[in-house]
Amino acid sequence: MIRVDLHTHSTRSDGTLSPEELVARARRRGVAVLSLTDHDTTAGVEEFLRACRRSGVRGVAGVELSAEAPYTLHLLGYRFTVGEPRMEEALEEVRRHRDRRNGAICDKLGHLGAPVSLEEARRESRGEVLGRPHIAQALIRKGYARDMRDAFCRYLGRGAPAYVPRVRLCPERCLELVASAGGVTVLAHPAQTNLPPDDLEALLRRLRDRGLWGLECYTPASPPDEIFFHLRLAGKLGLHATAGSDFHGSHRPGVDLGCGVEESLLPWARLGVAL
Repeated sequence: MIRVDLHTHSTRSDGTLSPEELVARARRRGVAVLSLTDHDTTAGVEEFLRACRRSGVRGVAGVELSAEAPYTLHLLGYRFTVGEPRMEEALEEVRRHRDRRNGAICDKLGHLGAPVSLEEARRESRGEVLGRPHIAQALIRKGYARDMRDAFCRYLGRGAPAYVPRVRLCPERCLELVASAGGVTVLAHPAQTNLPPDDLEALLRRLRDRGLWGLECYTPASPPDEIFFHLRLAGKLGLHATAGSDFHGSHRPGVDLGCGVEESLLPWARLGVAL
């Protein structure tokens, strides 16, 4: 059994550990292969890889991209050249859209009689990438919501009066960008697509034909029958099976680093040959 985690987040997006702290925790937990996959940014990757080299953990450059198909998909890019211009320009544009979205949410909250400034939300973020959870924390602190659930139900969730849709790339564009930087792409947590089995297979076939490399089959939240279904599907379509926890730190209690995987089922993980 080998511990692998190819889906993690740091303070460079919405995690609570720095890249260096993430590596230290992974080492304590006996994780042999680790990737940092922050949302729409590679800003922490070089720090992460340096920490991996010092600690003896096999580190893999990573990023998580959100796509619309029209449902939301999450694609994990691996083993790309950090700083490749086309990819970085696209990620920067996604981040600009996110900044504009945060401003639009705060404007709506003001009109709803629950004013939260961007500066107030930034104070809640404590250096993390600013997003709706931090705006929600500001709403709670100011007495406009009881808790996180109330903030999202009343103001920030899809369909609520202060909701503003995200601008996302299409899946094919994500595949193209990662490939342009010399990397490979994996579909994350396929169960969260909520697609019927036949529709999921059709989606994977379409993306595979555009360059999809793998499918995230092992997650701590997945029951055994779900894991084996995704393993069979990956094998049928010639996709590589990967493992990831979607670790965020204290934002997601009960989720820790590392998925235990039989080496015979994930042969590349032992030596990091494929990644």
